[in-house]
Order: sequence, then C-alpha cells, then structure tokens
Amino acid sequence: MKKNLAFLLALVMALGLTACGSTKDPQPPVEGEKQTNAEESAANIPDTMTSKDGKYEVAFVTDVGQLKDKSFNEGTWNGVKLFANENGKSYKYYQPANGDQATDDDRYEAMKAAVDGGATVVVCAGFLQEAALTKAAIAFPEAKFIFVDGYPLKDKDGKELTNVAGISFKEEQSGFFAGYAAVMEGYTKLGFSGGGGGTNPACCRFGYGFVQGANAAAAEKDVQVEVNYSWAYGASFGASPELQTMANGWYQSGTEVIFACGGSMFQSISAAASANDGAVIGVDVDQSSQSDTVITSAMKGLADSVEWSLEKVYNDTFTEIGGKATSLGVEEEAVGLPTAADSWRMTNFTVDQYNELYKKMVDGTLKVSADYEELEQEYSNLKLNVTT
Repeated sequence: MKKNLAFLLALVMALGLTACGSTKDPQPPVEGEKQTNAEESAANIPDTMTSKDGKYEVAFVTDVGQLKDKSFNEGTWNGVKLFANENGKSYKYYQPANGDQATDDDRYEAMKAAVDGGATVVVCAGFLQEAALTKAAIAFPEAKFIFVDGYPLKDKDGKELTNVAGISFKEEQSGFFAGYAAVMEGYTKLGFSGGGGGTNPACCRFGYGFVQGANAAAAEKDVQVEVNYSWAYGASFGASPELQTMANGWYQSGTEVIFACGGSMFQSISAAASANDGAVIGVDVDQSSQSDTVITSAMKGLADSVEWSLEKVYNDTFTEIGGKATSLGVEEEAVGLPTAADSWRMTNFTVDQYNELYKKMVDGTLKVSADYEELEQEYSNLKLNVTT
C-alpha cells in the first residue's frame, strides 16, 4: 500500500492539484467510454454524466458546504471522478437536503438514494456522516462505503462494520509544516481560523500542528511569535460577512498571515487578505490558484487516497481496509506542502529546506503530537490567543 499510494501522492505534492483553472469545456462522458489521456485532470471531467441504464455505480455523498469548495469536498470528489473516468465507471454525487443544516436523516437519505440509484460503493466525506453512515452500512450490507476523514464504525452489538473503510490523515503533520514555513519565511504574527466549531478532529489536528510548527521555527530562530486562534464563524465551513470582518480585524491589528482551515471559509479570509495586503495559508488541497494571497497550503492527499481506496473495491482487496482504521501521513507521502514552482511563493524558506524537514519527520527525528487537547499549554517561543 505504502509504495503505490506514495507514488500517487508524491505527484500531487510535486505538481499541485490540477483540478482548478481548466480552460477546456468538459463534455459529459458516457458510461464505459474510458478516457485515456494521461494528462486529463479532474477539472476536465464533468461533475455529471449519462449512465446508459440510469444507474450510477460509484457515488459520492458530500460533507457540509459546497461541492466545488476548492477544498475538502472538491478534493474528495476529484478522486471519485478520476477513478470512475479512468475505469469507465458511472458516477454521481449526492448532496444531503437542507445544506449546512443537514440532519443525520438527510445524510442517510442521500446514501440510500445512492444505493437505490445503483451504487456499489459510496464515498462519504466528513466526520459528520458517522451516524447516517452507520445506519446505511447496516441497511445495505452488500454496498461498500469509504468514510473519508473517518474511522471504523460498529453496529449496536459492538461488531465492526466490515463494509466501511475509515480513511483519515495525520493533519497535525501537514499543519506543522505550514506553521514552521510561515515563521521561517519571516512572519511573526499568525492566525488560525478553523471550521467545525472546534469539534472537527481533522481541523483540530491541523490547528495544533500549525501551532507546534510555528513554535518550533520560532525557537530555532530565537524569536517570539504570536498566534490568534479561533473557531468563530466556522461552524458551517462556509464563507460569511462575519468571518471576513473578523479576518479584516486581525489583519488590521497586525496579523500577517492566516491559516484558513475550513472549506469555503477560504473565500472570506482571502478576501480580507487581499484588502489588507495580508497572506493566507490554504488547506486540504493546493489553493494557490485561488488567490495571489496564498503563500502555501497544508495539503492532504484526498483525491489519491480515494482512488486508492476505490481500487481496493474493484480488485477484491477491500478486506484490507474494510472495518479498519487507515491513517495516512508522511510515511505514505499523504500530507505536506505543494512544491511546484507556481505554488511555492516563499523566498526565505526554500523547497530544499522543506524537503530536509520532511525527511526528519519521516525518519522520526521530528515528532508532532496529534493530541489537540494539549493546545492551550505554555510554549517556549509562542503566545497563543484563543477565542471561540
């Protein structure tokens, strides 16, 4: 697993996600017509397609927020499209009713619609899917479910649901790289604005890693840094005037760079950065193409991990991940910063220095804690200002 997945994810880290900025006008594919252009990107694969029999074999159920959020949902969806396109499978996405106010019943109904619509495998994004996914996995034991940012699930008797594969990431490692890079670049006034209201484990790991990385770089440079840290206005992972106002206030009060950790929240924070000559750190995917304010992005290999998981469904090795927890990090090259020339916008901190740091984390010389309950501690070279 490590070798094959690492190869795929290394391409993403080196080249950046190519799902944005397409100049082509994608045409709806027809089931069974495999496109063989090796340069085909996710952006050139339509979000809707025509199935000959009206059924759709590979399904995606979105998390809160927009499908095309240039972040978590879109990165996951890209993996579904890329796999289906490469393998001539029909595919379809389902968004739970009621948008950001979706209930567990709404999510379950989306999963049921997917299975009723012919899905043999359903990719579900986000930890909020847990209750609905548990119900769906029990109701549809013949279907396979891939729980992205998830974990193993159990039935009421405590038995593992072997038709659910929990795929998670070591976001604290990616967050560490981002915080370290920002301080090494010369920023001393940082911000973290996270989604999920502080209840999303992935965002919490990103944030705690970011603080650890900033402190480590500050200690190395023998400087003091300050981090504004907030979950305010991020519960729905959406853009909002309130979030933009908060970010404006931070920038105007001296914050130089903000880690926008939460889907479409990026839009509000990048708008505030543009208005105040500030900088932004993206999340989940390479967001450099979305704004000139982005200096780097704390990435995780969403698309490639989904492709890898779907391959296991079709090559009869799903038992290797079904009913189990799979956590991907630096050893699988599943997290990190994008290093393509047009994505790397730092000058004081170089790609070579980043690669050396990466090697230290891989070989265990550098360790990062995932226990975000320890966030509010004393740091040697960092002042943390936490607001809710």
